Amino acid sequence: MTENLTSISELGEFGLIRHLTKTIELRQPSTIKGVGDDAAIIQPPQGEQLVLSTDMLVEGVHFDMTYAPLRHLGYKSIIVNLSDICAMNVLPTQVTVSLAISSRFSLEAVEELYTGMRKACDWYGVDLVGGDTTSSVTGLVISVTAIGFAPPGKMVTRSGAREHDLVVVSGDLGGAYLGLQVLEREKEVFRSAPGNQPELSGYEYLLERQLKPEARKDVVELLDALGVVPTSMIDISDGLASELRHLCAQSMAGCDIYEEKIPVDPKAISAAAEFGLDHITCALNGGEDYELLFTIRQEDYDKVKGNPSLTVIGHITPLVSGCRLITRGGSIAELRAQGWDSFPGGDH
Repeated sequence: MTENLTSISELGEFGLIRHLTKTIELRQPSTIKGVGDDAAIIQPPQGEQLVLSTDMLVEGVHFDMTYAPLRHLGYKSIIVNLSDICAMNVLPTQVTVSLAISSRFSLEAVEELYTGMRKACDWYGVDLVGGDTTSSVTGLVISVTAIGFAPPGKMVTRSGAREHDLVVVSGDLGGAYLGLQVLEREKEVFRSAPGNQPELSGYEYLLERQLKPEARKDVVELLDALGVVPTSMIDISDGLASELRHLCAQSMAGCDIYEEKIPVDPKAISAAAEFGLDHITCALNGGEDYELLFTIRQEDYDKVKGNPSLTVIGHITPLVSGCRLITRGGSIAELRAQGWDSFPGGDH
């Protein structure tokens, strides 16, 4: 029996917005007015500055509807923006969401997408305060803007790393990229034999890293509890090597990182071997892990050592030294940015 789906055109733009936002609850004391007016009203806390970031996800470029569940996609679209706020050592407070939707998406499909967005907002205690919807002739486009507030001394940029600072990363790396390899493999199998069911058992961790990542708000809270203010920080969306080079370029510094220190989950190591890939290469260049990469003063080392969420992988060096990887064998290799680039061929 064919499921009866509702065309978005039956509601119209404003009807769709009302339908999707009618049960939104506001949690943040800084939110004065949310969805329902021409603009949201937000009251910055006394003496704090606003931190703002926006990202766009485009079908066929950033996600593939063949294997991206709409609820997971909605969740991820919020997370990638919250991660940018966390990368400033700030906790996110509000988001706006704008959608461009083609006619092939039913109301029920958009509801599923929005359910994932609401789940992310609920989990991170973030208010959804506005946005826009419009039609698209090519597919689905999601644009999210995230907001946070912090006193000037709390915020961390990419430009504060200094020689001898320690380079630290949260979590583990390479898992999201290897989850993508699993999905792409099963997609090709399905194309050649549509009756086959995907073989995803055993890859749950890697698939979650790709389809449903998390923003490391907990690391921001952990550093605050430890009394550690990073000297520089960035999130890992385009691969460790690329982000290290961005951080060092902004800080006018170089870095040495050590291959044996780079954290990779055993499941990712196993999957990399299965695909004939080097797991360190996946960790350096895979991207979409949304972990935090930051530098700390050497005197803060005792505060972070032994913490299961944090790994010291190297240190900051003079600019003339460049960005280098020290291999397990002791050889030195230039750290090249081979991760995601929206406009390949440009300046790396």
